[in-house]
Amino acid sequence: MCDAYAPAGEALESNHRAVAEKAFEGKDEEEIWFGMEQEFTLFNLDERTPLGWPEGGMPSREQGPYYCSVGPENSFGRAIVEAMYKAALYAGIEISGTNGEVMPGQQEYQVGPCVGIDAGDQLTMSRYILQRVCEDFQVYCTLHPKPIVEGDWNGAGMHTNVSTKSMREEGGLEEIKKAIYKLGDKHAEHIAIYGEGNELRLTGKFETASIENFSFGVANRGASVRIGRDTWEDGKGYFEDRRPSSNCDPYLVTGKIMSTIMGPEAPEITPLDKEEA
Repeated sequence: MCDAYAPAGEALESNHRAVAEKAFEGKDEEEIWFGMEQEFTLFNLDERTPLGWPEGGMPSREQGPYYCSVGPENSFGRAIVEAMYKAALYAGIEISGTNGEVMPGQQEYQVGPCVGIDAGDQLTMSRYILQRVCEDFQVYCTLHPKPIVEGDWNGAGMHTNVSTKSMREEGGLEEIKKAIYKLGDKHAEHIAIYGEGNELRLTGKFETASIENFSFGVANRGASVRIGRDTWEDGKGYFEDRRPSSNCDPYLVTGKIMSTIMGPEAPEITPLDKEEA
């Protein structure tokens, strides 16, 4: 993998790695970690029928039993995901897990924690490996955030978990809150670079927040940004930005998060009620 430059030495406009690298430059002391949850959907080669779906129809059962499931009636594509997992390990990718997702035919793997620019590098290479493995299995893989728009089915995202050194130390929860306030203050800027077609996914339904409004909460899957229950109770840890879509550019996402949370203070935001989780 390489990033591209013009003969004069300037980064090409499409070289988003160079943009992210500037955001991380000179901030090694922050020791920022990213953990990225890459969701994707597997289709038959007709590119219309997700794995496990009847051709030209929909599953007889609504979503629910497919998440982190076992059994041939629930899990579709496990062999593909496990082959990808092994190939990623062999390639040196810091892949940390996989799971079947909410919609049948939808899967996920996690990369990280990775430090700084390495997060974008590793996620990008992992996507290449995923496509190569799907080629071997002759299965079509899409990163579209909402490949099925008819019916009540979850979309696909790339939830991005973030933690700086100060967030992992005593009193880190206050640092997490400050970072979330900053993210909320620049919500529109983040949405603009968080992936194409994300408006189809971020509707306020199916474990998402509305694309129009920023929110955060504890253990709340319906928030833009979620603080885990363990982090809240321990008073330190990390937060999860649930807005990035599955087809987002990881360099744009990680670089933008870094530049925003390193920026000026922002007004406090009232969290969503935990009971709404």
